[in-house]
Amino acid sequence: MSVCLREVILLRVVFVDANETLAAVAERVVQLEGLEFSINRDPGIKPDSLPELLKGASVAIIDHTALSREIAEKCTDLRHVVFLGTGARSYMNPEELQAIGITVHTIKGYGDTAVAEFAISLMWAAAKGLATMDRGIREGRWLRTNGLQLTGKTLGLVGFGGIATECSRLALGIGMKVVAWNRTPRSHPGVDFLDVPDLLAQSDVVSLHLLLTDETRGFMSRERLKAMKPGAILVNTARGALIDDEALIEALTHGPLAHAAMDVFDTEPLPAGHPFTRLENVTLSAHSAFRTPEASDNLLAAARDHCRRIMAAS
Repeated sequence: MSVCLREVILLRVVFVDANETLAAVAERVVQLEGLEFSINRDPGIKPDSLPELLKGASVAIIDHTALSREIAEKCTDLRHVVFLGTGARSYMNPEELQAIGITVHTIKGYGDTAVAEFAISLMWAAAKGLATMDRGIREGRWLRTNGLQLTGKTLGLVGFGGIATECSRLALGIGMKVVAWNRTPRSHPGVDFLDVPDLLAQSDVVSLHLLLTDETRGFMSRERLKAMKPGAILVNTARGALIDDEALIEALTHGPLAHAAMDVFDTEPLPAGHPFTRLENVTLSAHSAFRTPEASDNLLAAARDHCRRIMAAS
C-alpha cells in the first residue's frame, strides 16, 4: 500500500510588491523546504490591499510599500515583515508594529559596493556637469561646462558604515583626500575623522551615508548647509529626509553650494514640477543606487535567510 505524503508547510510568505527584476530573482533564490512562497507582481499595490493579499501569511517581504499600524492590524496572520533594505522607517514604524506583535527585519550590507559606486558616479557627474551638458545637447544647445578636477580634492563622508567604507576605497583610489564623521567613534586607514563643522568646512564634496532616525531627520539643516565650503557638491544616496529641502534649494540658488546630486527624496516618486527639476545645478536619479544584479541576489538571499531563521524559531 502506498502512502501519499503531502509537503509540510511551516511558513507562508508573500512578497507583496515585486517588480519584474526582483520577482525573477526571488523565484530563483527564495527556496526553502517547508516554505510556501508567493509573489505579487504589482509594484504599485496600494496599502489597503495588503490585508486581503496577506491572508494566511505570517511573513511579508516588502520592498517599498507603506505598512501603517492601522493596516497591519487588519493583517491578522502577519507576524513578521522582512524589509528589503535598511530604510524601513520611511515606510513603517517598527516600534508600533512590534507593539501589535509584528517584528520588522531589515537587511544591511547587501548593496554596499553598488551604492558606493553610484555615489561616486553622482559625484563625478556633478563635478563635470554631465547632466547639464546632456540636457542641453538634447535640446539643441551646445553647452560646455567648466568641470571640477577631483584629484587632490576632499570628500567628506557623513556616516561611516559599509557604504561609506566602500566610498572611501574608491575615492582614495582616484587620489582624493577622505575625511569622515560617524556618530560612534571609528577609525579607518587613510581616512581622517573630524567633527561635523570641520568636515563641512573642509570638504569639496559631502556624501551622506546616515540611517534615517528621529535624530538624523533634517540632519542637513539650513545652518549646516550654510556652513559648507563655498562651491561644494552635496551627494545623497541615503534618505531624502536627511536634508531640509527648502534650505537646500536656497543653498543651491544663493550659495554656498555649487551642485547637489541626489538619488533619494523625501517624497518618491519625485512629484512632477518639483523645484529640484527646475534647477540646472541639480543631478537627479530615481532611487536606483542599489539596483544591480549582484545586489539583488544578495538582497533576496538575505530575505531567504531571515525566513529560515523565522522557521527555526517557530
